Amino acid sequence: MKPMRLLVLLGALAAGCSALTPYATYPLDAPKGVTDPGSRVAICYNALKTSDDQVQQLAQAECLGDTVAERANTDYRLDSCAMSVPARATFVCTPKK
Repeated sequence: MKPMRLLVLLGALAAGCSALTPYATYPLDAPKGVTDPGSRVAICYNALKTSDDQVQQLAQAECLGDTVAERANTDYRLDSCAMSVPARATFVCTPKK
């Protein structure tokens, strides 16, 4: 295989691996009439590659102050997350009791 083709192939493989990395995104809005006790955060992730514990930890890192990330909803709308990480978990950053 020619060196240039090998470099392109290795680059594509590396990019493909990072395509499954979870990331923070904008959260789903609260339902009408519901007032959250704190701000909302969301994580896009691949449910086949990322555990619930990992998603929880990522959401907790997004919450500010002395709060706990509590899962409020999970949706699969492709306008909010990439196709490789189609799940969006929305959390409410609830003050610790």
